[in-house]
Amino acid sequence: MRIIAGRHKGLRLTSVGNGDPAARLRPTPDRVRESLFSILAARSLPNEKTRVLDLFAGTGALGLEALSRGAAHVTFVEVGRPAQKLIAANVAKVGREANTNLLKLDATRLPSATAEPFDLVFLDPPYGSDLGQRALRSARDWLAPDALVVWEDDCSHDPPEGYVPDNDRGFGTTHITFLRRASQRLP
Repeated sequence: MRIIAGRHKGLRLTSVGNGDPAARLRPTPDRVRESLFSILAARSLPNEKTRVLDLFAGTGALGLEALSRGAAHVTFVEVGRPAQKLIAANVAKVGREANTNLLKLDATRLPSATAEPFDLVFLDPPYGSDLGQRALRSARDWLAPDALVVWEDDCSHDPPEGYVPDNDRGFGTTHITFLRRASQRLP
């Protein structure tokens, strides 16, 4: 696993091999990340103003790729201890502690937002679970109006209340659903 492009291009991240099923770690393959970031680049994302929220962050590879490509800040949300250690090791490896924050929280039970809103969200819950829907409901107040959500799973998803569909792409067994946070605030 490596950073594909940008400031940290080619840097090898701490590996978990083919994943850690016990810790529910399943890194996004390099080719899927490359395709995903090509799609985002066509939308001028990330850029120097982009604040990224990486839910179910795992190794942190998606958020770190965004930082490498110019994002201003990434907040990683991860409850698993093995993944928290990997994220900390990978952030140290790229030397970007000042541009990151690791929240050791359950992504489905986020507290009220206290920071600037996020423009781009990576959502990579365990495949086949309902955790993505729950995390998006939990994160709604953390997001800027029209924030883009990139949801990785093994199938496409209908947006939960407060989100609208944007795009949908398949990459073998990986499916990426793009959603936008609805501009209007819901009760």
